[in-house]
Amino acid sequence: MIVLALDAGTTSSRAIAFDRDGAVLGFDQRELTQFFPRPGWVEHDPREIWTTQLETARAALRNAGATAADVAAIGITNQRETAILWDRATGAPVAPAIVWQDRRTADRCDALRANGLEPLIRAQTGLVLDPYFSATKIAWLLDRVAGLRGRAERGEIAFGTVDAWLIWNFSGGSRHVTDVTNASRTMLFDIRRLTWSDALLDAFAIPRALLPEVLPCTAAFATAGAEHLGAPILIAGVAGDQQAALVGQACFRDGLAKSTYGTGSFVVLNTGARIVESAHGLLATIAYGFTPGEATYALEGSVFVTGAAVQWLRDGLGIIERASDVERLARTVDDNGGCFFVPAFTGLGTPYWDPHARGTIVGITRGTTRGHLARAALEAMAFQTADVIDAMERDAGLSLCELRVDGGAAENDLAMQFQADVLGVPVVRPSTAETTALGAAYLAGLQAGYWEDLGALARRRRERSRFVPAMPAPQRAGLLAQWRRAVARSRDWEQAPSS
Repeated sequence: MIVLALDAGTTSSRAIAFDRDGAVLGFDQRELTQFFPRPGWVEHDPREIWTTQLETARAALRNAGATAADVAAIGITNQRETAILWDRATGAPVAPAIVWQDRRTADRCDALRANGLEPLIRAQTGLVLDPYFSATKIAWLLDRVAGLRGRAERGEIAFGTVDAWLIWNFSGGSRHVTDVTNASRTMLFDIRRLTWSDALLDAFAIPRALLPEVLPCTAAFATAGAEHLGAPILIAGVAGDQQAALVGQACFRDGLAKSTYGTGSFVVLNTGARIVESAHGLLATIAYGFTPGEATYALEGSVFVTGAAVQWLRDGLGIIERASDVERLARTVDDNGGCFFVPAFTGLGTPYWDPHARGTIVGITRGTTRGHLARAALEAMAFQTADVIDAMERDAGLSLCELRVDGGAAENDLAMQFQADVLGVPVVRPSTAETTALGAAYLAGLQAGYWEDLGALARRRRERSRFVPAMPAPQRAGLLAQWRRAVARSRDWEQAPSS
């Protein structure tokens, strides 16, 4: 038997078949089209999310030499905060999906903040008032699509993050459900009471009839119909991508942290049963929950652009042909040559939360080369992560002993060594690179009895690489100070469009 994990990411849909040892038996990936209709706007086609995810699931099974009868359960992990609204009767989306990176509601957030809503949001959701989260995206669609608000109030429209959209389609529209981690990222969910907040629904003017049922991360979410994969399969585990990576990295003890480097980067620190209220722009969020009415919590820092900066070097500037070429180009120089790149393409996340920041490159001279730009892009990943870790240590009152890493850019040795250098602690890369999908598989397998318990999962964890800091402390401090000067120059640059 195997477990099939579906990883519905921002730039691609992936599916991976895992065996009992967590080894990859079959894999498939399809790119997902990105739409940028206006500056600061980012959209997906919900139909493409569904069709590419279904295609990858079928292909991963073929590549594993397996059929649906061999699958113990399906786990789903997904890009979080992305908002999809669809017609309950037809299953057709009523508008493009508004992606988590989208900044179109920045002005709306500013107005709500001026009206004093943010303290309530912080108290109930652990989040900051920002366009990143789902609530203002939902409200924007209800206000802009003709007749949609009335239909939503009559119960004709469904809202979901990507997990709920996939489950709806796999179940033929019979199940409208999500899990506690995805619900906790909507800015509408009370993470203490573990229920939708009436006060926030009223504040954002969002009808409760839109919302899915919320289940723990391990549950009988739905049965994928036989018409999709060849036989009915239980969908038994769901978590947002960063929480799934925390599970995949076996960070089951408070004080353990992981950083995932993808389109953006996300650092998550397990805080156990404690909800830590941040004074430094971090998010208190749900790490995972295995039984109704209970949850383990985390602090999270969100960096909006890391791997996407490398894509920009490839697609925007054309200085590399493939994203994998960036390390080779960066190694053509010994350092950044005084060049600092703040990739605030869609604003800044933790700890700044500035939706009006924009990308900035400073320190350019006649001696600046493509290699310096490539190196600055890789270093920006590490600098942004260091800002997040610094905030976590202050809020949680601890000193990190190591950082567990995963994601595409975690395969870059130069970037990970620089990360260890600017943090001053070891950076650990696991033997299994696909930790986000593995976390989804673990959740589904736990529910299905494929794995016994968390202890069994922790014992399976293996290290592949360990990067030990080698940079002198004064050099580290000097680089971080220069980085923060560069960040200051990117701040509050441009007002987001109001419509």
